[in-house]
Amino acid sequence: MTTPDWAEPVIRRRLGVITAAVAVLALVTWRIGPAPDLPAFAYLAVAGVVLTFIDVALKRLPDPLTLPSYAVGLALLGLAALFTDEGGARLTHALLGMAALFALYAVQWFIAPSQIGLGDVKLAGVLGLYLGWLGLRAWVAGVCAGYVLAAVYATALLVSRRANLKSEMPYGPFMLAGVLAAVLGHA
Repeated sequence: MTTPDWAEPVIRRRLGVITAAVAVLALVTWRIGPAPDLPAFAYLAVAGVVLTFIDVALKRLPDPLTLPSYAVGLALLGLAALFTDEGGARLTHALLGMAALFALYAVQWFIAPSQIGLGDVKLAGVLGLYLGWLGLRAWVAGVCAGYVLAAVYATALLVSRRANLKSEMPYGPFMLAGVLAAVLGHA
């Protein structure tokens, strides 16, 4: 069985991936604690680190990692809803958050397809699911944090002349960092 090309950055930097995954997982575990939704957020923490390394190296978010994350997230949050106060409402908010963030990114892709990738659109739905579970304030905070972090980074690249207006940069890591910020601030 051959290794997919998108796995190469993870394999090549496995110590960094493992270290980052453990750090993010520790932060998420510390913030959420022993709660029914911890397995779902633990999955997102590890998958998010892997996707970040891949996107930084290849400027793409592979479907074999993003698409199954919908099913995994829905299953784990659905299970958590059974053991969470107002779990049904939280799951409904998660589904609305998923649809809303997917739609927001899909519209951006439709308007300016050269400025955002389809991988970002697909990832947006997954992230919206988790942000929606945390509530509207967390959803807004996570989305805005991703935009702000990307803007600060892009501005720093432009000012330092390490990039120009036509340069490409991976956006997935900023989306994921925004969600991490929201989880740490609103879980």
